[in-house]
Amino acid sequence: MTEKSAPTRPRNKRLLWIIAIAAIVIIAGAFIGSRIYAANVSAQAEAVPTLSAPTTTGASSASGGSSGPTAATDRDGTWTIGSGSYAGYRLDEVLNGADVTVTGRTEDVSGSLTVKDEKLTAADLTLQVDTITTDSDRRDSYFRTSAIDTSQFPEATFTLTKPVDVSATLDGDTKEFDITGDLTLNGQTVSVTSTVKGAFSDGSAQLVGQIPMTWEDFGVEAPNLGFVSVEDTGFIEYSLNVTQG
Repeated sequence: MTEKSAPTRPRNKRLLWIIAIAAIVIIAGAFIGSRIYAANVSAQAEAVPTLSAPTTTGASSASGGSSGPTAATDRDGTWTIGSGSYAGYRLDEVLNGADVTVTGRTEDVSGSLTVKDEKLTAADLTLQVDTITTDSDRRDSYFRTSAIDTSQFPEATFTLTKPVDVSATLDGDTKEFDITGDLTLNGQTVSVTSTVKGAFSDGSAQLVGQIPMTWEDFGVEAPNLGFVSVEDTGFIEYSLNVTQG
């Protein structure tokens, strides 16, 4: 009689279990890894711009008197954006199902504001889009070449289109007011409105805020690479330090 070979089914079954467990470990590792990455990237996102210090009340309101130049007269003229200012964008990504908040920043912001008779009558601001950076060189490269061709459109600009009553802010208190203007990005111009928080005091001021935006409005296709996608809406945000004169 010929000798029967040993049964192989148990060995094959063990092999299948090993493969299944390995697959589960790999999938779980990828999922957990993406969640850890998402948490780390979100933790590195810059905070929404806020006023850096309490503002002081103007001299006329502090003394309760009305002598001397009015706040409006004191602040009439041109205000120039100075050092310490920054602007950039805030957007949300989805990485393997995990939500990630990303912020890009640059201090290459310039421009001026004009105040006359307690009204903001003009604002012309320029942002160097090609110098915005995030925590990732690869993301920055994609933004500058695929999302927006910054070699062709290196700047974004904002021009005020409606005068704004800023008399309450000129008293030195922190106030909010809406500004409307034309935002030009990627060669496309769109009318936008932003809520600004700020206060003028002693020849200087800080203005902070966000401009809600939809990338598609500016001819920018929000990337979707399968494992990572970008929401089509986001914000341009800014913190501007301006001085009179």
